Amino acid sequence: MHSLKPVKRAPPVWEASHVRAMPNALRSCKYAFLALPNYSLIALANAIEPLRMANRLLGKDVYAWSIHSIDGLTVCSSSGLQLAPMTALDKMGVVDILFVCGGINVREAVSPALLTALRRLSERRVALGALCTGGYALARAGLLDNCRATIHWENLSALREEFPRVRLSDQLFTIDNDRFTCSGGTAPLDLMLNLIQIKLGAKISQQVSEQFMVDRVRSDTDRQYIPLRAQVGMSHRGLIRVAQIMEENIEKPLSLEKIAKATGLSRRQIERLFKRDLQCVPKRYYLEIRLRRARELLLQTSMPIMDVTTACGFQSPPHFSKCYRNQFGHPPSTERKLIAARST
Repeated sequence: MHSLKPVKRAPPVWEASHVRAMPNALRSCKYAFLALPNYSLIALANAIEPLRMANRLLGKDVYAWSIHSIDGLTVCSSSGLQLAPMTALDKMGVVDILFVCGGINVREAVSPALLTALRRLSERRVALGALCTGGYALARAGLLDNCRATIHWENLSALREEFPRVRLSDQLFTIDNDRFTCSGGTAPLDLMLNLIQIKLGAKISQQVSEQFMVDRVRSDTDRQYIPLRAQVGMSHRGLIRVAQIMEENIEKPLSLEKIAKATGLSRRQIERLFKRDLQCVPKRYYLEIRLRRARELLLQTSMPIMDVTTACGFQSPPHFSKCYRNQFGHPPSTERKLIAARST
């Protein structure tokens, strides 16, 4: 059995710029991005743009960034587009964090030279991060052992099997000491907004998010939405259809008998499918769908809690509050207070 005790490391370099008090917060901070072949362009852009916007809002270059490849040659993103200039990794200089930027076919993109370079950077106490599937490279190098980490949901199951020492989660992003990992798509934006908040405060982070039409700054308690088809596979069409009907009937939840009739399955068949493939009963799964929708409404709209209660199929505010607390650890009213606190 592998031990999952966290590794104790010396305080990393990045802490000097991210944890000091505000008088030192405007010290220039440099992030480097190592682009692997077929890297995700949207993930890399969502990581860089918040830094640019923070500089613009502050009127000074608080952040600097650079893009690298292992040998300095330009590599293509998964869309076929290229970013330039790219310089060799050994020309990087001193940085606060190096992010490995992955994309499709990441296994083929991880070479012995890359693994050696990453291990050397770790030995020099360079803080390391990963965007999208870049976490695979860090895991292959043994640099996520005993760390909490995040990767795109398509890769979660495979990495859990291949790297049992890595404590993978389905969070949008994870910060564990000097390791910074996130999923793909817009998740790097959330990671950077949180790093900006740590360095410059919630007000600047919120202003950056508003420039990009982002309703709120998501935290590391937010989780990736993993489609059911990714959890159970496309062959489980009956189960997927049941879940679709549940998602289409949030305000007025259907009985399991009505769902069974609509899908052509028996109630017993549905219960067996949920127990076998999701390790839960249909009623619990349906409740979690409704609670997830309620949280989205609380976080992304100004709807009164009573209206959210009705919109998500709960008969009374006390029942809604109890279910919400059991799921998320606090009542709906506290969720709204947390939003207000983050924006101040």
